[in-house]
Amino acid sequence: MNYKKFCRLLTIVSGISLYIFIPFEVAKASYAIYVGKNLTQTGSVMIGGSGDEVSSHWLEIVPARKYAPGSTIRVGVDETANMPGQFIHIPQASETYRYLTMNYSDYEGVPAPLTNGGLNEHNVAARDVWSDSRPELIAMTPNPQTGPNYSDLSRIAMERAKTAKEAVEIIGSLIDEYGYSTYGGNSHMFADENEGWVLLNFAGGQGLWIAERLGPDEVRVSYPGDIGDIPPDFKDNPNYMGSDNFISFAVKQGWYDPDSGEPFNVTKIYGTEDVRYPRDEVEQELKQSAPVSLKEMMATVRDPRFSKDATGYGQVAELRSNVRPENRLLWVAATGSVTTPFVPYRIGVQKIIPEFGKHRYLTKGEASRFVTRDWQIQEATEFAGRTFKRLMYYTCDHPDKFLPEVTEAITAFESGLIEEQETVEETTTALFVSDNEGLALNYLTEYSSNAAREALELGKALLASIEARTKVLYGFREPQTDEISRLDYQMVKCVMSANR
Repeated sequence: MNYKKFCRLLTIVSGISLYIFIPFEVAKASYAIYVGKNLTQTGSVMIGGSGDEVSSHWLEIVPARKYAPGSTIRVGVDETANMPGQFIHIPQASETYRYLTMNYSDYEGVPAPLTNGGLNEHNVAARDVWSDSRPELIAMTPNPQTGPNYSDLSRIAMERAKTAKEAVEIIGSLIDEYGYSTYGGNSHMFADENEGWVLLNFAGGQGLWIAERLGPDEVRVSYPGDIGDIPPDFKDNPNYMGSDNFISFAVKQGWYDPDSGEPFNVTKIYGTEDVRYPRDEVEQELKQSAPVSLKEMMATVRDPRFSKDATGYGQVAELRSNVRPENRLLWVAATGSVTTPFVPYRIGVQKIIPEFGKHRYLTKGEASRFVTRDWQIQEATEFAGRTFKRLMYYTCDHPDKFLPEVTEAITAFESGLIEEQETVEETTTALFVSDNEGLALNYLTEYSSNAAREALELGKALLASIEARTKVLYGFREPQTDEISRLDYQMVKCVMSANR
């Protein structure tokens, strides 16, 4: 997410609170990558990326549920958000779908657990990425604001969408009806086995949103989320969706002249054009390397230009068609994938081993409390996120020396897992066909559990080796200040020294 701290001044105009924001610390991260099915080796759509947040992250299986008529869910942000709001309740769907997600514990004013998407049982995958709005829109955002926040929308899409297009329709209708609680603008990327969609929603309290279809011959990297020129009559074009006022509001504000003959460029008119390296470069690299393999997609998600200490996890989905719902597959790295292997999890997996579940490390509020007896054993287990963070810190202190061998080891490990997936799917399918559903689900669960344990053992071995050699070759250097952490891009990265 776009995690901002602002000096905030409130101006009262006709009894309405408006914002004037003066940024002094801005950290913008999170990325999403889409490759259309005509550009991949298997003919399957691929989507990957990460959410970049400071807090703890853990893998979770959210089961399908049914709800009684009249059930509601709480959405929005509270008064502590950097753009304050108040919660409202909106109707819950009568039935929600099963999905896999990486949850996390903290973003200012947004209630935990938070999510940036994942993969659901209908093969809809989602990523969530920052996308700034122009200062005038931020200034006119109501105080307090109401409506679903970015995490609410991501979760609801996973719960309710059967296609990527339907995810956009669901989010758009929610914004149209209930508004949107913003932190300054945001975007979503959705994909299914046929296509992708990018959706941008903007600050300002005007319900402004726009979505663009991503076809089978396209590559898109959101870093940030971006939509360029759109036709003024986009409502009549099947490749776009958006709010009814999307063009007219810009005309009213004097930001767009429909008689000028100029195209309506979404980012120039409503955004900030804050393009972060290497977005455009990676798009070109993927196009040039087509057809893209699963291994190449993983390598792109873990590229040190993207993956760093801010990166909470890594995810890659190869959205194959004609696959049983239980066999739909999400590859997940427990923390920044630059030094963490991807582990395969299928929708039919029934549980996550404790080492990859929720722990106290970096979880909001845990520094001031004691562990309950209920969580005693969970907390006693090793936390994979912390182990791989330690590996990242050692590796990235001398990346020229250590990163090549870490990359070689974890990609070799992944290659072995990739080769096993056809057998895993065939075994599971055979068990389902023979009415052994319980055995099939147990098999999927044990397979992913064992793969996760092996990934952790590999991480521990690499950590022990690099820790020992760091001590002998370089020594443990001591910090020169008392500043342990900060909220900007002076963070741990694994970019080689020649490019640093």
